[in-house]
Amino acid sequence: MPTNRTRASVTIELGRRVRALRIERGLSQEKLAEKAHVHRTYVGSLERGERNVALINIVRLAEALAVDPSELVQGMSSNR
Repeated sequence: MPTNRTRASVTIELGRRVRALRIERGLSQEKLAEKAHVHRTYVGSLERGERNVALINIVRLAEALAVDPSELVQGMSSNR
């Protein structure tokens, strides 16, 4: 089972990836939230690595960012 530290590093990495793609596409957190059908504060907490994101939300965010969901998690490991 991953440790809390490992979970934190994984959630931080996902948040960084989402933030980078959001900025690259010129979207505000509010606009991304709207497109992904999540609350605007959810995007901020996700980008800060405070959320353990459900699969459905990974898919929603990927669709809103126009990427395959695998792009958000590719190469991530719980062993970091």
